[in-house]
Amino acid sequence: MKKILIILLLALLPLGLQQIGNFWVRTADMALLYVLLAIGLNIVVGYAGLLDLGYVAFFAVGAYLYALLASPHLTETFAWIAMMFPAGLHLSLWLVIPLAVVVAGFFGILLGAPTLRLRGDYLAIVTLGFGEIIRVFLNNLDQPANITNGPKGLGQIDSVRFFGWDIGKKLDLGFIEFSSVTLYYYLFLTLVIVAIVISHRLADSRVGRAWMAIREDEIAAKAMGINTRNLKLLAFGMGATFGGVSGVLFASFQGFISPESFSLMESVMIVAMVVLGGIGHLPGVVLGAILLAVLPEGLRWFSSIMDLQQATSGRLDASILRQLLIALAMIGIMLARPKGLWPSPERGKSLESKGAAS
Repeated sequence: MKKILIILLLALLPLGLQQIGNFWVRTADMALLYVLLAIGLNIVVGYAGLLDLGYVAFFAVGAYLYALLASPHLTETFAWIAMMFPAGLHLSLWLVIPLAVVVAGFFGILLGAPTLRLRGDYLAIVTLGFGEIIRVFLNNLDQPANITNGPKGLGQIDSVRFFGWDIGKKLDLGFIEFSSVTLYYYLFLTLVIVAIVISHRLADSRVGRAWMAIREDEIAAKAMGINTRNLKLLAFGMGATFGGVSGVLFASFQGFISPESFSLMESVMIVAMVVLGGIGHLPGVVLGAILLAVLPEGLRWFSSIMDLQQATSGRLDASILRQLLIALAMIGIMLARPKGLWPSPERGKSLESKGAAS
């Protein structure tokens, strides 16, 4: 009964928000995208215990893959591609998603291969560098051949279509009207539910338990016969696929992407979502992602209502105040609940037993 009520609430949520304004529906859409990203990173950080600060790179790979395959950029830039596709290169989202899974998974394994012997801070530094390399690479790949259009970004990206029906346009059924952001909400919600089911099944599988054994004690896991090398690579690859799919959805939703959308701060925010919610605990990760995705927009709305700049004669910028309040909220929560807002019961018990033993 509880599950039915939750599903009903999630289904009606955008219709209620739509009455207030599409801004809040769009905020819910972005929150769902961040949930998808956090679920993917949780596989790497939460299950396998591998600190990845370059996760946004896979997000960028998926976004640019869809942008290149579903926009006029390549056909306008390269004559030979225009000859092959006279009507333009407009691949369907449902064809690009499997391709993004493969490409992002490959990049995940590519990142994981040279970091197998690294742990802790060293692993974090290497993954951070990988994320920055991808961003700089995308920013400069407009010469000598203009592939990514550099800092100008890629626009005119196709929206999602179902059998010729474009969900980038509003749907009017006569008795009720669905805006495009509401239709995207239902698409994102469906994929998030699929991701949650996959992640939950992974956690309960032999692979998931092997990841958790590596997280707790890699040497003991190796002594028990677990192939830590292959499982680490699998964790990087599996986590990256979620990032790639999220990137495809982000590009189709925004209609425009640029390297600025995939900065280091985005990686830090995704890691913060996982840590804040509860590392390794799927409900906690979802909660952390929703809170950190919605909180900035809520503070933006609050700042606009209060008109803080005018009230302080321009001395206090609303964006700076928003970042300050987010930082203070995170510090307060982590001081009050260091294991996260909704930690895993098993993980909490193991931490308590370690503390008692020491």
